[in-house]
Amino acid sequence: MNTDSKLKIINAKLVNEGNVFDGEILIVNDRIYKIGSQIEVEGECEIYDANGNYVLPGLIDDQVHFREPGLTHKATIATESKAALAGGITSFIEMPNTLPQTTTIEEWETKNKRAADTSFANYAFMFGGTNDNLEEILALDTKRVPALKLFLGSSTGNMLVDNPDVLRKIFSNTDLVIAVHCEDEGTIRANMQKAVEIYGEDIPMSQHPIIRSEEACYLSSSQAVALAKETGARLHVFHLSTAKELSLFRNDIPLKEKKITAEVCIHHLWFSAEDYDTKGAYIKWNPAVKTKEDRAALWDGLNSDLLDVLATDHAPHTKEEKENKYKKAPSGGPLVQHALPALLSAYHQGKVTLEKMVEKACHNPAILFDVKDRGFLKEGYFADLVVVDINKEHTIEASDVLYKCGWSPFEGTTFKGSVERTLLNGKWVFKEGVVASESAAKALTFDR
Repeated sequence: MNTDSKLKIINAKLVNEGNVFDGEILIVNDRIYKIGSQIEVEGECEIYDANGNYVLPGLIDDQVHFREPGLTHKATIATESKAALAGGITSFIEMPNTLPQTTTIEEWETKNKRAADTSFANYAFMFGGTNDNLEEILALDTKRVPALKLFLGSSTGNMLVDNPDVLRKIFSNTDLVIAVHCEDEGTIRANMQKAVEIYGEDIPMSQHPIIRSEEACYLSSSQAVALAKETGARLHVFHLSTAKELSLFRNDIPLKEKKITAEVCIHHLWFSAEDYDTKGAYIKWNPAVKTKEDRAALWDGLNSDLLDVLATDHAPHTKEEKENKYKKAPSGGPLVQHALPALLSAYHQGKVTLEKMVEKACHNPAILFDVKDRGFLKEGYFADLVVVDINKEHTIEASDVLYKCGWSPFEGTTFKGSVERTLLNGKWVFKEGVVASESAAKALTFDR
C-alpha cells in the first residue's frame, strides 16, 4: 500500500444521501477508501484542508451536446468537458445528434474512442434511435451504453422518430432506458405558420413558448407515457418545461421502482418568458422556457420528487448563429460551467436544499442509469467530488467562460456559491480557477 497515492480531505461538511455532516475522506488511488473522523493514515499522504467548505459527490449530467463530431466550430469534447469540471460536473452523458449522428454502433464506438483521447471528464454516449435502426439498437452493449435517445419532436439535428409502428417496436424490444425529447411536431408547425402570418420574418423571440407551446409538450409527453405504460418500457422524459406535464409522473414510490421518470434542466428553473425581452435568442431552447408559473411548478415538482433528475441540456452555438432572426437562430445554450453555481444561488433563495440538489444531480442519475460506483460519497466508490464555497459571490463575465462558443446566458449574473475544487478519479482536476492539463477521465460503465 506504500506505493499508493493517498489524499485526505479534512474539515469538510459532507453532503450525501440526505445528510450534511462534518467529516474526513481518505482517498487511495482513484477510490474513496474511508469516510469518518480523525482518520489515521500510514505513510505519505496529501492533506487538503477544506476549511469548513462543503464537499459533494461530483455531478452526473445526463444530457449534454458536446458537438463532436461534425459541429466542432461550436464546441468539442475537450473544451466542454473542461468547462464541466470547472462547474463540478465530473461525468457527462452526451447526445447522439452530431454529424454524423450516433445511430450506428460504428459511429458510437468512434465517439468513445475520441472521448478516450480528448475528454477531461468521465464520459458516456447515448445511442440515437431512428425510424430504421432497430437491429442496431438490439445489438447494443448495455454495460457501456447508458440509454437510447429518441426525438419525438423535431429539434437540433433532425432525428425525428415519427413512425408509430417503429416507436412501438422500440418500446417493446429494449431493456435500455428510453430517453425522449417530447414536443408534438404538428402542433409546432401549425403555431409557426400562425406566427409567420402575423410577423413575417420578424417573429419576436417572445413567441418561442407560444410556438413551442405547453400543448405541444403535453401532447407528445402524454403519448410517450401512455406507450411506456402499455409496453412496459423504461421511459425517461427529458427537460420538462410545463406545469401540466407534472401530472404524468408519480412520487409515491422510490426511484428504483419507477418505470417512468422525468428530468428538469437548469434553464427552465432559472429563466422565464419575461426574460426573452432582455436575453432574446440566448435563452432560446427546445422545449422553450415558459411562464413564471411553469417555473414555480417545476421547482415544486423537483422538491416533491415528481421530477427525478437535474441536468443541463448543455447545447452551445456560436454568437453569430444566435444573432440570426427567430427562425434561423438555433435553440440551445451552454450551461455546464454555471449550473452548480446557479443551484447554490437557488439554495440561498430558499428554492432547494443542498441535500435535495445532491439527490437530483448526483445520486439519482447514477441510480436511474445504473452508473457503476459513482454519484455518491461512499467507501469503495470512485473519488469524484466537488468542493464548494456556498457563500462566495462571483459575477459571470465572458472572460471567465471556458465554453468554446465564448458566451453564457448568465453573463452579468452574480451567483452566491462557487466551485473551489473538483476531484476526478482521485486527482485534482480543477483548482484555483484552472483545469488540469492532464486528463484523469474514464469511460462510465453501467451495472446491469
